[in-house]
Amino acid sequence: MEHAAETFARPSCTPSATAFWGRIMASVVEVPAALIVLAEILILGGGAFARYALHAPIPWTDELASILFLWLAMLGAIIALHRSAHMQLTTFIKDLSPARRAWLDALGMWLVVAFLLLLVWPAWEHLTEHLEVTTPTLEVSEGYRAAAVFVGTVLMLVTAIMRLLERSAWRQIFVCGLLVAAGGGVLWWMLSPALMELGNANLVIFFLLMLVTCVVIGVPIAFAFGLATLSYLALSTATPLSIIPNRMQEGMSHLILLAVPLFVFLGGLIEMTGLARAMINFLVTLIGHMRGGLQYVLLGAMYIVSGISGAKAADMAAVAPALFPEMRKRGAKDGDLIGLLSASGAMSETIPPSIVLITVGSVTGVSITSLFIGGLMPAVVGLVMMAFVVWFQTRNEDKSAAARPPRREILKALLVALPALALPVIIRSAVVEGMATATEVSTIGIFYTVLAGAVIYRQFDWRRIYPMLLDTAALSGAILLIVGCATTMAWALTQSGFAEDLVGIMSAVPGGKIGFLLVSALAFVVLGSLLEGIPAIVLFGPLLFPIAKLVGVHEVHYAMVVIFAMGLGLFAPPFGVGFYAACAIGRVSPDVAMPRVWPHMAALFIALLLLTLVPWFSIGFL
Repeated sequence: MEHAAETFARPSCTPSATAFWGRIMASVVEVPAALIVLAEILILGGGAFARYALHAPIPWTDELASILFLWLAMLGAIIALHRSAHMQLTTFIKDLSPARRAWLDALGMWLVVAFLLLLVWPAWEHLTEHLEVTTPTLEVSEGYRAAAVFVGTVLMLVTAIMRLLERSAWRQIFVCGLLVAAGGGVLWWMLSPALMELGNANLVIFFLLMLVTCVVIGVPIAFAFGLATLSYLALSTATPLSIIPNRMQEGMSHLILLAVPLFVFLGGLIEMTGLARAMINFLVTLIGHMRGGLQYVLLGAMYIVSGISGAKAADMAAVAPALFPEMRKRGAKDGDLIGLLSASGAMSETIPPSIVLITVGSVTGVSITSLFIGGLMPAVVGLVMMAFVVWFQTRNEDKSAAARPPRREILKALLVALPALALPVIIRSAVVEGMATATEVSTIGIFYTVLAGAVIYRQFDWRRIYPMLLDTAALSGAILLIVGCATTMAWALTQSGFAEDLVGIMSAVPGGKIGFLLVSALAFVVLGSLLEGIPAIVLFGPLLFPIAKLVGVHEVHYAMVVIFAMGLGLFAPPFGVGFYAACAIGRVSPDVAMPRVWPHMAALFIALLLLTLVPWFSIGFL
């Protein structure tokens, strides 16, 4: 009996099957995804060169890039699923016992499988509807674009099933599968007629109860959005489900979002070629000898490099390991270091070319140039507030071990860092001055970084390019799938009439513009903590930005308030995942860091109030 029970509980996928699927993933998904990232860089870079250098624009580059981009989004989402790299909330399940966590993981993956299985037929219908439609410039079938959603859905479904088989025991697979099937059957055959009669009460059932339950048990946020939306449309409306892949495709096809994978790849290049290290070394020689100097270096480095990588974890990982050991030698406490690192990550969310800024521009229609201009000063406000905290905490620091370097050494570090320091200036200036779009300037940054790394810093490891391309595809796919599913969910909420109700509620908030801004800031602190930044922005941005305009709030001012608030929530314990990322990068236990993070969070909260009450910080330079 013991042997039979052990066999029943044994993980159900053999190593040979796992290895076989790994080879399939590499050839069918990973290699094409890496090649598409490379192709996007070459196509968009070539198009920018032809437009600005040769004054002979190539008309088909944007269209081809947008078709490939949708394939990149879907293939990247598959890689992210294979790597368990999709954004998810783990706050409520991270402390569970391994046995209970395994059961929830199996249940969550079954819910992912259910969503993808239900999406396959609508994706096929979406594909067949677009086969006869041709693109305006290349004059090829729109089916090439729509096929990305269908093929991606099928391959994601297979990947989800393989993950379930690899990581769960037979008993978990059987019981959780039975629960999901039974729940779906009850909803479809027994409750669907009643749900059709409930009207907007279904919003509470699907977009509150079902969605929150999925997020809390660790279902990746993109799939939680998708499952809630599909269930709502299928069980309580007569809307054809082919609208879901159509809206997903529309959400992921905004040309401005092409900047996401390009800036992600650029961030990897900056670290690999030594540009980030050169910037940090210069700041250390310039102010590192001061009392609290390395803390100021960390703030300055995060301001300079932030936003270029597309991932806050990458920004923090580029800065913290180079500074933390020496900061500890000077007496800095681990908790204070994590508090500073977390707060600097939150502070820098508005710094261009932040992926969040690009996403806001994509889903709300706000000018990217205006967002880039408006984003610099709010971060300065946050930086100044945190500098006060650093000054107070380090006022008694022993700086005897930190000798001031000679002027010659400072000048040498400056000369070495100049090519690196020029990169963020080039990127931000080109967009702000209207010389290039965010997408075009990202390719300029890539070619500049390759040249600087290979010729000036002589650090260019070709062996790291392929893994960086895959990392770019995975992170981009995780972000863009959220954009697609959240766009679909926002559309469903709008069609239900919820948007009109929200306009009425938010317009009636006491205090006029100030009341609306304060309520929005508080809401996005909570949303940023629970959903992370991009899901919250994509889901609620299209609903709230029109209300802000209606009550007289400048759209760029509103963008800065909600982005800064979202960043505060993202890095605030106990729910903010950014805080735990900072702990992992700094190798400090969250239990040690949490009691000492609050002075930095308080500084950010004061900065948020200043940004809310003083619009000039956001729009003074427009």
